[in-house]
Amino acid sequence: MARNAIQTENAPKAIGTYSQALKVGSTVYLSGQIPLMPTTMKLVDGDIRTQIAQVFDNLSAVAKAAGGTLADVVKLTIYLTDLAHFPLVNEVMAEYWRQPYPARAAVGVAELPKGANVEVDAIMVIGD
Repeated sequence: MARNAIQTENAPKAIGTYSQALKVGSTVYLSGQIPLMPTTMKLVDGDIRTQIAQVFDNLSAVAKAAGGTLADVVKLTIYLTDLAHFPLVNEVMAEYWRQPYPARAAVGVAELPKGANVEVDAIMVIGD
């Protein structure tokens, strides 16, 4: 089955040996996004809520480039350097998703690239 790399200027460029997303059939695997501003490649200014929103904005841009939307996401993995921020993830997620919500896992980590406090990756299914 063909594997097609997805790339958009509306999300941060890959900062390593990976694609922003990879589409295989109707499944799209979105690489982890941290709260980088696509235009500057610097972490967004602001509190953790602002950072979480930027991560979801980045995922949304990649989803759109792949031909879908966040509504097509079936699985999220959320990485947090402080699990005390998890209630804020729920609050911000409610601004981006409606029921049925995607399946999800949350993982506490010691650190993330570029000193970010949050990273999220996703799996999306588009089409029938």
